[in-house]
Amino acid sequence: MAVDNSTSAQSKSATPVSDPGKIRNVVFVGSSGVGKTTVVEGLLAATGEIGRAGSVAEGTTVTDYEDIEHRTNRSVGLALAPLSFGGVKINVLDAPGYADYLGDLRAAIRGADAAVFVISAVDGISGATRLLWDELARVRMPRAILITKLDNPRADYDQAVESCRESFGESVLPMMVPIYKSEAEIGKLLDILTGKVVDFTSGKRQVREAEGDELGKMERNREGFIEALITESGDEDLMEAYLEGDELDGEALKADLQRAMAAASFFPIMPMAAAGGIGTDELLYLIRDGFPSPVAAELPEVLDPSGQEVTVSCDPKGPLVAEVIKTTQDSYVGRISIVRVFSGTLRSESTVHVEGHGSGSGESAVHSGNERVGTLTSPLGAKQRPVPYAVAGDLAAVARLVSAETGDTLSDANKPLVAQPWMSPEPMLPVAIKAANSSDEDKLGTGLNRLVSEDPTLRVEHNPETGQTVLWTMGDAHVDVTFQRLADKFGVRVERVPYRVALRETFNQKVTAEGRHVKQSGGHGQYAKCQVEVEPVAPGGGFEFVDKVVGGSVPRQFIPSVEKGVRSQMLKGVLAGYPVVDVRVTLFDGKAHSVDSSDAAFQMAGAVALREAAKKAGVISLLEPVVTMSILVDDEHVGSIMSDLSSRRGRLTGTESVAGGRTMVKAEVPQFEVTNYATDLRSMSRGTGSFTSEYLGHEPMPPHRVEAVIAEAQAAKG
Repeated sequence: MAVDNSTSAQSKSATPVSDPGKIRNVVFVGSSGVGKTTVVEGLLAATGEIGRAGSVAEGTTVTDYEDIEHRTNRSVGLALAPLSFGGVKINVLDAPGYADYLGDLRAAIRGADAAVFVISAVDGISGATRLLWDELARVRMPRAILITKLDNPRADYDQAVESCRESFGESVLPMMVPIYKSEAEIGKLLDILTGKVVDFTSGKRQVREAEGDELGKMERNREGFIEALITESGDEDLMEAYLEGDELDGEALKADLQRAMAAASFFPIMPMAAAGGIGTDELLYLIRDGFPSPVAAELPEVLDPSGQEVTVSCDPKGPLVAEVIKTTQDSYVGRISIVRVFSGTLRSESTVHVEGHGSGSGESAVHSGNERVGTLTSPLGAKQRPVPYAVAGDLAAVARLVSAETGDTLSDANKPLVAQPWMSPEPMLPVAIKAANSSDEDKLGTGLNRLVSEDPTLRVEHNPETGQTVLWTMGDAHVDVTFQRLADKFGVRVERVPYRVALRETFNQKVTAEGRHVKQSGGHGQYAKCQVEVEPVAPGGGFEFVDKVVGGSVPRQFIPSVEKGVRSQMLKGVLAGYPVVDVRVTLFDGKAHSVDSSDAAFQMAGAVALREAAKKAGVISLLEPVVTMSILVDDEHVGSIMSDLSSRRGRLTGTESVAGGRTMVKAEVPQFEVTNYATDLRSMSRGTGSFTSEYLGHEPMPPHRVEAVIAEAQAAKG
């Protein structure tokens, strides 16, 4: 979108924006390695927010933004960088493109009103890139496509455009076309919307009328672009003028562009060679003039304490509704919350109501109460620039919100409201951990609770059956970052240990046994004998205890003691340390002593009886959990996925075609075989597959697997 150089804005203001119409919230989305951070750095440099090549702009250098990228990869997950251009404040959210950080991407999408979808002209479009596009399409996010690395000798803009149209649809069209003056060096950009040429051949950016060969190339590209734009905007008057061959008004076309983009029905393509700064100003103009402001954005559903929906709008004078889209810890400032204000005005040092959704774990799972807001800042790298307030539509960082977690709502303390949270992805990779030493163990619980409050895609489970602390994560990279954050922020070192699946033990045939607990070592002794019959019941039948004692061989007061002892041993297991389920234990005889028998003695005898019954060959088997899985993959991977599931002892239950050349594969698989499936599927599907699973039940484990589990349990006992 070519604009004369005289309009170029290099000014930077620390004062807050009061008009939501003068704000643009933009998330940069793309796969790892496409150059998102380089592009954002170029925008910051072009607007004077940071210096070029190490020069200083208000104490912030390029190195500071590189620190943002470092923290993006290692802790924050997404970075906020505000800039000013042409009288508009642009809040740039740089979202991670790696699959392990899908939660951070969705948080950034919640904070933004439009997206710049970044694609490398060298690397092309992968299945993982299409998944990122689908994430934006799912919420109907307005977006433009930015094709980068056009200064690379292997770059092909026309091919990249064609790939975009094949992958994303016919509403994707180039708004600018580069003309090279030499290999890998762009000399001009044809602005299809305005019909102007942006000329860089003199070493400076100049905007002029098209001439010579440029006219023909402009016309060839402009016809389809303008027709598609007017069609998607629904502007009947402009369409009539276009069909009659009238000269089209430039401002009317810009208005149509904003309407079509706001409806997420038209997606312009922009070129960029970031190293030379070519395309940077053009992108800024597009964001300013073509992207929707927060006023046009659809707000989340807002409820009052009674659960009734409340209508709010992007009005600084309306009721306060703000949402924490990211929480992190700073070594100097402490907890910092990145907040999107949807309605009202958030003021520094004010008191707000914090309402959680119960998405965390531990003490912070459910929380609701008032809290004083600390300093509001407009962050950039290591600098936190204070602002007195943030109006509806704006983004800001809030210091020292002690109880607020990612996804929580901030509202007026006297008028509490809550915004319905966005859908966070479910972590599917379990990792069992233990503290490296006793001092780390004391701090582990606190550290984990803090991390969960910051990251909704991290879940902590304390499994009572296996006794393990399990982190449910998004993938191996997520695991590495979590371990590093525990060490760096909380001084806690943890070790990864083998993950144990919660198995069950059961009897598969009827057997009798005797339990004896007889001790006589002077003084008051211990004496108890009981005879039991143990037999299986139907799966899911639980535990039954039957009393068939006759003649008082076991006194009535000690029969509950036998049952208690049996139950206690069932929890501990009798074969490999897993709970015993689905059995009936019948007490039919025993023997007591008038002096030495006791409750404790008969509890011990009951436990011994169950262990003795289990020692008889072939009467015990292990049950393993089975899950139902729904695996969504591209059609090209269906064969390999089905073959892999069969190798994991899976039972295929069906397939279902899904729009976009994808297939849903359904199967029932032992959980033992898919504990690392989040990582394995990513590898098999080249990053494009996803799955869900649900517990189905426990089923008998094959004998050779049982032997391996028993051997492992015996080895663990030493």
